[in-house]
Amino acid sequence: MSVFTDLVAGRGQVPVVVVPRERFELDCGARLLVSARPGAPITAVRVHLRGGRSQDAPGKEGTAFLAGTLADQGTDLHDEMGLATLLEPAGGGIGGDASGLSGAIQRDSWKLLLGVLSEVLLGAAYPAGPIKRQQQRILARMEAQAADPHAQAARRFRTLVYGRNWLGRAVSGTVESLSSITPADLRRHRKRHWRPERALIAVCGDVDPEKVRRTLNRLLSSWKKGRPFKASPLRLPKRAVRVDAFCRQREQVHVYLGHLGIKRADPDYAALTVMDHVLGTGPGFTNRITRRLRDELGLAYSVQADIHSSAGMHPGVFRAYIGTSPQHLATAVRGFLREIHLIRDEAVGDEELRVARDFVVGSFALGFERASRRAAFLVASDLHALPDDVLETLPKEIAAVTAEDVQRVANKHLYPDKCCLSVAGPVRKQDLRGLL
Repeated sequence: MSVFTDLVAGRGQVPVVVVPRERFELDCGARLLVSARPGAPITAVRVHLRGGRSQDAPGKEGTAFLAGTLADQGTDLHDEMGLATLLEPAGGGIGGDASGLSGAIQRDSWKLLLGVLSEVLLGAAYPAGPIKRQQQRILARMEAQAADPHAQAARRFRTLVYGRNWLGRAVSGTVESLSSITPADLRRHRKRHWRPERALIAVCGDVDPEKVRRTLNRLLSSWKKGRPFKASPLRLPKRAVRVDAFCRQREQVHVYLGHLGIKRADPDYAALTVMDHVLGTGPGFTNRITRRLRDELGLAYSVQADIHSSAGMHPGVFRAYIGTSPQHLATAVRGFLREIHLIRDEAVGDEELRVARDFVVGSFALGFERASRRAAFLVASDLHALPDDVLETLPKEIAAVTAEDVQRVANKHLYPDKCCLSVAGPVRKQDLRGLL
């Protein structure tokens, strides 16, 4: 990666990030992206498998989550300790989630990392004993979350926005569904859904792209194709006022307010990023919601709002959150709605816009120092079909955002009269609708 600066509309220097890449199609059918960075101390790898948790069977929600999270518990060749013994001397490690596997290692040992990841990818065995122990640990955490107001407010908010489809459910499923998943279910998921035609592999580090291609062709030569992934159409609820409550006697209420958001490929993404930093995610005390609800009204320490950060292949959410005392619930909700209406109705001031825009542009390159972040970016940019020069053009687009742009996208993408409201604490569901 290299970082250089450019000038945009006379506003000064704009950092531009360059992450080179080479694309290959492996013999097995998987797609490969390699970003060579000479001298980088760490090599990172990300294996994304399309479908993820959308492939969970009814009643088995959480299967994709467990299949990724517990893939490192052993393979046909090595148990968990054996895998760790291979990687740890080289400072390596692997992990997984509902979307696939990832790992990182010292730069000279990248072939070792590819070997271990390939072994897990093709032969994760999900041995009954280790899987049962790890499953019980996860279930214990989930049972604690089932009684946690903050976690429940967040979960219910997603269901209000997305409905009962897989986007509206927790990635890890429920206590009931997770308890029903067996090692055989995990092996079946891997064999059925971890297939090369669904795989996108990103490698970032001090590597030779052609050597990476040859190495993976050898390691994955036995990976057989399966069924192509076909995304099922998503039926999402229309934006509308919907409320839910998780009633618990606590000294604090957790409040989530918002609605369906945008996809990452939305052409307004740059302007919405700036809008977010004016409205609810700006640095320090500068964003409006923090300044108004926290500093002026003293309602909470933790408060924020944004729409751009959750944007993905599917629509994300516009989400405003605050933790406050029960007697301030109505004031907090009114405060959110007031600021949303205000950014739609009035143009942002010059200084306010400059601070937000400069912060986003100035911090842009910092997120790409880590090899793992670059690998994740390569996967995301390919999935979203973003242009290869997006890291060069996006900072310039952000730097060029005007007050008119912010007001336009606020009116287009924010719906203060069609918000969902999820509250956890000493509240009743029937009392919430009146707050909107």
